[in-house]
Amino acid sequence: MRAIDPAPYQKAFWADFAGADRSLGAAPMLQWIEIRQLRVDPSYQRDITAEGQRSLFAIARAFDWRKFAPVVVAPIEGGLYAIIDGQHRTTAAALRKIESVPCEVVIADQAEQASAFAAINGQVTRLHSMAIFHARVKAGEKEAVLCDEVCRAAGVTVLRYPVMASRMERGQTIAPNVIMSAIARHGRDVVQVALSCVTQTGEGNPGMLGKPVIEALCTVLAATPEWRKASGDLLDAMDDFNFQTELTEARVAHHRGGGPLNGELSSRITHFLQQRLPLPTQAAE
Repeated sequence: MRAIDPAPYQKAFWADFAGADRSLGAAPMLQWIEIRQLRVDPSYQRDITAEGQRSLFAIARAFDWRKFAPVVVAPIEGGLYAIIDGQHRTTAAALRKIESVPCEVVIADQAEQASAFAAINGQVTRLHSMAIFHARVKAGEKEAVLCDEVCRAAGVTVLRYPVMASRMERGQTIAPNVIMSAIARHGRDVVQVALSCVTQTGEGNPGMLGKPVIEALCTVLAATPEWRKASGDLLDAMDDFNFQTELTEARVAHHRGGGPLNGELSSRITHFLQQRLPLPTQAAE
């Protein structure tokens, strides 16, 4: 566990901050407020869209106070409070028949409320899927733990931040959600073999563990279990498959009006394996 240490950022921060307004504003108060006292200002707050509704339902279904951040509000006339941040989670709490939520109460007029809304929602450090994945593994969530096990068995490392494919090392990926979806669709065995076809062949094919390659390999190996079960022979064959070239050509074909990228690459992998590992029916012919 590491402590909060601002020291590494002091020099750069204060160099840009000289002469700026250093007021911290009035300190907020923390209190529980009944949901019936909270209001949403439509002049700057968005409506709950279809996408927002999905998020709302997800929060409500998995409601847990340990995951509930205080709602930021400002007092307005009539003993009410305007929500600055937290419309979705407050609505989710109401869906679960919760009557009061913890709030951070700030003093702000309408213009300041809108400014605070923009600042809170515009300066959020976006969490990438990789960071969320590692948190889910640490939390012991079944789907993420299974994905982590499959990745480890196949020599795959899920990075914690985005890296360009050209700078990746052997076995590195930024596509944990793609792998989890593939496991849900094809099963762990198919996905583990598919990932191994990348990490255990050539020089490890760095940068090739992205969505197109993962999905195409899983599609081919799920459809043809004989190849999947060929084990060492499959890896020996794939050792000569040039992922970079084939992916580039599949993309060109796709953009020229061909089929979906997954289908284009799947066809190339299938054709290659038919030459290297003919199935019993093909050998008889």
